Amino acid sequence: MRGAESTAATVTVWPVWQRALHWSLAASVLTALVVHEGGTMHEAAGWAGLGLALVRVGLGLFGPPAARFSAFLRGPRETLAYVRELRAGHAPRVLNHNPLGALMVVVLLACVSLAGLSGWLYTTDRFWGEGWVILLHALCAWPLAGLAALHVGGVWHASRAHDENLVGAMWHGRKRER
Repeated sequence: MRGAESTAATVTVWPVWQRALHWSLAASVLTALVVHEGGTMHEAAGWAGLGLALVRVGLGLFGPPAARFSAFLRGPRETLAYVRELRAGHAPRVLNHNPLGALMVVVLLACVSLAGLSGWLYTTDRFWGEGWVILLHALCAWPLAGLAALHVGGVWHASRAHDENLVGAMWHGRKRER
């Protein structure tokens, strides 16, 4: 698997700032989930996650062309076609995010953003102890653990299906050319 990558020409897919943002966001979410009881570390991780998610959303809307959501998000028809190809065992390799990975990006960013915003609301005098805020926070935060596991599973599956190391690519930013 790694041998094919080392002999093939490579292209930069994700710049260093995007990779740093990805891993920092993952670390902040993991930290917030591990120390879910609250406290200073949970709040700091939540603020970091919220800030990083909002930066990524901003870059997805207004950033460099390759980082924009329009560079990798696909519509429902194309995403469903990809799912059919995936189930049949012949989904095409994609340099950036495949349609399911792109959808996961949006869902994860939405959950992190809503979890961070509801966590912030919970610290305000106006919304302290409000049941709906606590529920919203839990409904956004706890699914992140399952979504992260699904994300890792998707990365593993795509890596195996296309004979490439996607985790490595997210560290060094390069993938083999088509």
